[in-house]
Amino acid sequence: MKADDIIPLHVSDVVYPREHPLAGETGPVMAFLVRHPEGLLLVDTGVGFGDPWVDANYQPKSWNIRDAIYRSRNHAENVRLIVNTHMHFDHAGQNYEFPDIPIMVQEEEWQATWDEGYTIHDWIDFEDANYVRVRGDVDIASGIRAIATPGHTPGHQSLLVETDDGLILIAGQAAQDARDFATAPATPSLQRLRDLGAERIHFSHDRAVLKRTDRPATR
Repeated sequence: MKADDIIPLHVSDVVYPREHPLAGETGPVMAFLVRHPEGLLLVDTGVGFGDPWVDANYQPKSWNIRDAIYRSRNHAENVRLIVNTHMHFDHAGQNYEFPDIPIMVQEEEWQATWDEGYTIHDWIDFEDANYVRVRGDVDIASGIRAIATPGHTPGHQSLLVETDDGLILIAGQAAQDARDFATAPATPSLQRLRDLGAERIHFSHDRAVLKRTDRPATR
């Protein structure tokens, strides 16, 4: 695999509500497609449609995840596995587009998911849903590893992809964006990700890709 086999998919824009640190700003929601020799792996599915609370509070402009995959010149029918970084409505909101396809989620995240107000349950609890619950770090396929990065949520996970161009990290929302990754006070999960020295880092709420050459050298 090459670094370009990790394909960002811009699937939604949301307006952050009053109680959010970025209140009033519009921000992107990203999913990611990994082209692996064994098939496509999809990281997150974006915001779903038609929930009154989400519409009122986040004013989403969303695109169907399958259409987003087609726009990337790939085929949704070739998705073999989905990894949810976490189960908030803007990351697992279109899981229902993939009945029967395995959807990997951390056990701690799964337990938190069913708390009142945690996510939009109608978007994740659907006929023929095939959730695969794991604990901690796990190898998914040759060159692909999910690692537990709790913090933003109890069971948040990030994805590591070994490529011919070096290690690619899909951080999810372990950091809000590239600036946060570089400057926020270190948490155990964030420091773990920083220490990886990945060549490229992708974020769920930032269209920018942080490259090793963009980061100041450390001593």
